Amino acid sequence: MEINSGDTAFMIISAALVFFMTPGLAFFYGGMVRRKNVLNTMFMSFVMCGISSVLWVIIGYSMSFGGDICGFIGGFNNLFFKGVGLTPNELYASTIPEVVFAAFQMMFSIITPALFTGSLIGRVRFKAVVIFVVFWLLLVYYPLAHMVWGTGGFIDGLGALDFAGGNVVHISSGVTGLVLCMVLGKRKGHGLISYKPHNIPFVLLGAIILWFGWFGFNAGSALAADGLAAHAFMTTNTSAAIAMLSWMVVEKIKAGKPTLMGAATGAVLGLVAITPGAGFVPIWSALIIGALVSPICFFTMSTVKKKFGYDDALDAFGCHGVGGIWGGIATGLFTQTSINSKAQWNGLFFGDTHLFIAQIESIVITIVYAAVLSFIIIKVISLFMDIRVSDREEANGMDLSEHNESAYPSFNGLD
Repeated sequence: MEINSGDTAFMIISAALVFFMTPGLAFFYGGMVRRKNVLNTMFMSFVMCGISSVLWVIIGYSMSFGGDICGFIGGFNNLFFKGVGLTPNELYASTIPEVVFAAFQMMFSIITPALFTGSLIGRVRFKAVVIFVVFWLLLVYYPLAHMVWGTGGFIDGLGALDFAGGNVVHISSGVTGLVLCMVLGKRKGHGLISYKPHNIPFVLLGAIILWFGWFGFNAGSALAADGLAAHAFMTTNTSAAIAMLSWMVVEKIKAGKPTLMGAATGAVLGLVAITPGAGFVPIWSALIIGALVSPICFFTMSTVKKKFGYDDALDAFGCHGVGGIWGGIATGLFTQTSINSKAQWNGLFFGDTHLFIAQIESIVITIVYAAVLSFIIIKVISLFMDIRVSDREEANGMDLSEHNESAYPSFNGLD
């Protein structure tokens, strides 16, 4: 097919929107932490713009979409973007240049590792994160991207659906965050002191940027400026909106008052939950998906985390892991083939069990694969270097101990 200039322009804009989400995440996470850790927190998100972009050009795109090797990885046909040019790749997007498709997919590889850094706040060495991310992209993200989205991919072959990254982005990053925070251990004073967010306006700013960017994330995953993109746009906004309100209701019931930080968190949860099904489920079902994700994740963050005692500092697992799992299950419940012919079966709600079973299988595979590989990578790295800062460095704060700079030089307080 010929290149469509409208589709191409739409996809370039969508790619830029998804890129903007990573700085948004930096503000979202940065506002949640203590003053002494804000720069380190934001840096761990921002550095992914460099690491992931370079690796994507060298080998990431090729391993994800360059052919197929046993349904596991894409191969090495497009190393250093060899052959990735101005003509379409008919296997993935027939109306836009392949370089535009590759650029759009690159943005997902940037934000995904940034998500799991939220689990590690306040005690991990920056150098260890950088090294871990390089190997994690090579061994976890690129193979998962191929298995789910690549032609010939193993998970795609099951008939499972993931419109914009429920498995590839959210479940993989959430599970990785859980594994890493358990290997690292708890922050000093965890359970004894209360960690207050130092800048809630930062959190709101980040949530707004994420919400805005998510329109590119989900609608852009239609890979064309068409009705499916418009449908994904509306399911995305609907889920975010109802999830925000749902979280406010839960907070009102549990704590007596809704909070701005809670509302921002709820909106992001709604965005996470709709990601895998945005282009497969009817718009009315986004109301159900978003309304339920907030109480599910609230329970995980407030009760399950306390019960098992892990220190997932900013709830990367509670938000992206659990929210992504619910989104994948909901896709198996509410998908309609009439919305997107990519779906082989209707969801369980419409009387067909095949897709629901395939969704469960894909979720389990993603969890096990991401957990095992992440554990192996971090344990191997720990054999060669300290992955955690000393108690003194942790007390001084990550900004000074890891970067020798301070976000608030005139502040002389203890947090």
